[in-house]
Amino acid sequence: MVIKVYIATSSGSTSIKKQQQDVMGFLAANKIEFEECDIAADEDNRKWMREHVPEDFRPATGNPLPPQIFNEDRYCGNYEAFFCAREDNAVYAFLGLTAPPGSKEAEALSKKTQM
Repeated sequence: MVIKVYIATSSGSTSIKKQQQDVMGFLAANKIEFEECDIAADEDNRKWMREHVPEDFRPATGNPLPPQIFNEDRYCGNYEAFFCAREDNAVYAFLGLTAPPGSKEAEALSKKTQM
């Protein structure tokens, strides 16, 4: 399973750039394999991303903005959802991955199952 992060390398928005860097930096620091899919340089990536973000997660007007995160073809969420998962120590669950032993998330899951 490959985590795909849809980004826009030529985005003029500093907010979007920071969000993209935050997501990819976290994944890299935690040795979670991911693939960058640039929607600015590749029309197919842009089209695929827009078609696969579920209706419920699309903005009321316009198109979904990067970063958008997928596990293969399964939609995980946008930056806000990622940020919330990170704050809750639930990023692996958010990504549809098994938390590695010794991680905060694995420890939290272990405590829940012992109760």
